[in-house]
Amino acid sequence: MIKKILLSPWLALFTFAVLLTFKLQDPYLVEATRLKFYDYIMLDKAKQSEQIVVVNLGEKAIEKYGQWPFPREVHAEIIGDIYGRGAALVGSTVLMPEPDRMGTDRILADTLSKYPVVLSQTVSADCGRPSSRDVRRTGVAVVGDGQATDFLPSYPCVLSNLAMLQQHAAGVGVTSTLPEPDGVVRRVPLLATSEGEYYPAFALEMLRVAAGDPSYQAKINIGGVEALRIPSFETIKTDEYGRVFINPNYRFESYEIGKDPLPVLSGKIVVLGVTAAGVSNPVATPSGAQYPHQLQASILETLINGDSVSIPNWTQLVDLAALLVLALSLIIISRLKYSIVWIGLILGGYLYLPVYLFASKGILLDVTFNVIAIAIIYMHIYTVKFISEFLQKQQIKKQFGTYLSPDLVARLQRQPDLLKLGGESRELSIMFTDVRGFTTISEHYGEDVQGLTSIMNRYMTVMTRAILENNGTLDKYIGDAQMAFWNAPLDNNKHALDAVRTAFQMLKDLETFNEEVTKEGIPAFGMGLGINTATVVVGNMGSDQRFDYTCLGDGVNLAARLEGQTKPYGVKLIVGPQTAESIGNVYQVVELDLIAVKGKTEPAQIYTVLEFADPAGELLHKKFLDFYRQGKWDAAINMIKDLKRCWDEELNAYYDMMEQRIYDLKTDEPLKWDGIYRATSK
Repeated sequence: MIKKILLSPWLALFTFAVLLTFKLQDPYLVEATRLKFYDYIMLDKAKQSEQIVVVNLGEKAIEKYGQWPFPREVHAEIIGDIYGRGAALVGSTVLMPEPDRMGTDRILADTLSKYPVVLSQTVSADCGRPSSRDVRRTGVAVVGDGQATDFLPSYPCVLSNLAMLQQHAAGVGVTSTLPEPDGVVRRVPLLATSEGEYYPAFALEMLRVAAGDPSYQAKINIGGVEALRIPSFETIKTDEYGRVFINPNYRFESYEIGKDPLPVLSGKIVVLGVTAAGVSNPVATPSGAQYPHQLQASILETLINGDSVSIPNWTQLVDLAALLVLALSLIIISRLKYSIVWIGLILGGYLYLPVYLFASKGILLDVTFNVIAIAIIYMHIYTVKFISEFLQKQQIKKQFGTYLSPDLVARLQRQPDLLKLGGESRELSIMFTDVRGFTTISEHYGEDVQGLTSIMNRYMTVMTRAILENNGTLDKYIGDAQMAFWNAPLDNNKHALDAVRTAFQMLKDLETFNEEVTKEGIPAFGMGLGINTATVVVGNMGSDQRFDYTCLGDGVNLAARLEGQTKPYGVKLIVGPQTAESIGNVYQVVELDLIAVKGKTEPAQIYTVLEFADPAGELLHKKFLDFYRQGKWDAAINMIKDLKRCWDEELNAYYDMMEQRIYDLKTDEPLKWDGIYRATSK
């Protein structure tokens, strides 16, 4: 009963409950992943601003005007120059809370009274400085039944500029930002509170000055801040904490004082700030590090264009509902055929939902946790499924492993429906081997049948290992012979090459084996191998009561006949024409004859394979075969002496046999010769 419960797919509901609890706690990992997903959704092609310009006070400005901080008259000169270029509004993020050491504050104050400039102020924990007590505030009218102080960020005090400068500025705004838990600034509060008073953000203040309005309106309900409004401007939707997302895709024309001549700025809004090393530090944003005034420019552009996105409260309910629906759907669908296709379609649609909401409604919906949760639930379900299938495979192995080959058992474990009679047409490379000198070995053991069995088992073990190491399938043992094939049941696109490589390994292993057994006084083993590549039928052959995985066909018969011809042709390996063609670029293939093997009327070219090349021998051998097939007996015989010096004399037994055959043909059948030798034995 416990086993049945543990293997039930419905146990995945427990995993769902654990994941849901984890999600509701919203730990840092979940929140950071959600924020990164928002970055991915929001980042797009860069958009060039047409209304805001950034002016930097960098290294060149310091070279031009001297040590930082600049005298206030320098700031007056820069502001006057910017307005002289036709700017509509200037905002400066340079904070000036202390009197000028050069005594030029009045010059800057006069400039501020002449031109509309928005200055910055920041939050501070040090409330004892004069500039923290003498701050400037813009009126905010709050409507609704909520308390703003419950939602808006609150600070001990605000650090402002010198009173003389504050009085003449067109506006003053807070430049402080609130990074997310991962340290990246994605959204900013447009309002903050300190000692019961409201302070607008720098960008919002610039927008108010540009619109020519004297104050703000804030709508706050029991759920938090709902919206902010500048009377002559469109309503700005915020989250419950008065924050707006910054569009990270804006790029601005940028100029450095002292380096770049300022262009004509007709009607442009200019944001002025410091980029000099050691004076101002960049802020991390989704689109990379930005200096504070560059970030303020992005906020202002976002507000002007009204393209700030939102995360409505209802998205949290949708998020939780989606997780429940997805989990239940996954559990149900996983039991269906082609479940992975249906799961893929559902997840694809779910992943498209946040893209659609953002593109059409400007709404951010997080799906990262739910997708990860579904992946974990999927892993749970399919782990259970894997264990169930594993137990089924073990049962199949227990039932059939004693009388089916290991390869077939493995395939049956993957596809239990293969337990039926039948086969498929497939190109295989089939090998037959046989022991040479078995009679001598048998006579050596005499009545010791156990000894003969033991030595044959040792021999078969060595030969079988070579087959299995080279991707072969051992079909059967036939007395002292073996049958194996390649390219079934598993695909092998180099099956002919693997078969021939196996043959050479078997011959080398046989040499080592013979060294061992001859030291024991046992006669050495010989071997003949035949390999043929052909399309045959391979599959389960036999009866309803017992069947084996094997192959049948004319190509199998030819492979057996080729092995039988190794002894009369004096070679250890003979291959068929298709095998020879497949391996010709790796091994030296030497044609032996055109033969009609016993039981067949159609002739086939047969070849032997060598591990080394002999170009001279190859040319001589081709001429020899031409003379032989044309019945030019004397010319063929005259070449044999030279041919025996080729191929490291490995084919001398073959040439001796051919010489005797030519003499027999010359004597017995000089008029019937058609170039085809017809074998009379297997």
